[in-house]
Amino acid sequence: MSMAQEAEFDHLLKLLLVGDSGVGKSSLLLRFTQDSFEDMSPTIGVDFKLKYVDIGDKKLKLTIWDTAGQERFRTLTSSYYRGAQGIILAYDVTRRETFENLSEIWLREVDMYATVQDAVWMIVGNKIDRSSERAVTREEGIALARSHGCLFLECSAKNRTGVAQAFQELVQRILDTPSLLEKGSSSQLNLKGGASAEGGCAC
Repeated sequence: MSMAQEAEFDHLLKLLLVGDSGVGKSSLLLRFTQDSFEDMSPTIGVDFKLKYVDIGDKKLKLTIWDTAGQERFRTLTSSYYRGAQGIILAYDVTRRETFENLSEIWLREVDMYATVQDAVWMIVGNKIDRSSERAVTREEGIALARSHGCLFLECSAKNRTGVAQAFQELVQRILDTPSLLEKGSSSQLNLKGGASAEGGCAC
C-alpha cells in the first residue's frame, strides 16, 4: 500500500480487545490483521495494530488495541478505553471462568471506562476449534450478549473461522451508528462526561 493510499480514508476507528489473559485476544488480532497464527506470550500492558479495510463504499483505517488480561496490568489499560467506538469482549469457550469473568470483571470495566456513549460492544467466544473441550455453550454466549445488548459471535483464531466476520460485523454496526462517525476521528474525547455510566451496551 502506497503512502498516498494510506492517507486516503473516510473514517478512523478505534477498536479495543479486552478479556482474561490467554483467551486469544492477541491471536484474534494477528489473524485479522496479518492472517497468521502462532503461539503467543501474554501481552504486556497494551499493543495495537493498524488495518485498512473497505466496507461498502467506505475506506476505513482501524486502530485495534490489544490489552493485557492479567490483573497486574489492568490499571494501565483504563486510559486505552478512551475514544473507542468498538469494544470486543473475548472469552475462551473451553475455560468457563473466562466467560464468567465477562460479567464479573470485563463488562463492568467497560461500563466504567468507556468514554463513547454509543460504542458498539461485541462478545466473542474464541477457540471453537477445540469443540471436544467446550465448557460454554453457544446458547449461553448468546444469552449473555442479549442481556447486555451486545453483538455476539463465536470464532477460532487458529483455523480462521469467524474472525474476519466478527470485525466486519462490529465495524458495520459502527458505520450504521451516525453518532460514532460525527467527529470523524477516534481521538475525539467524549466531553460530556459521565455518558458511559448511562450508556451500557448501547448497540
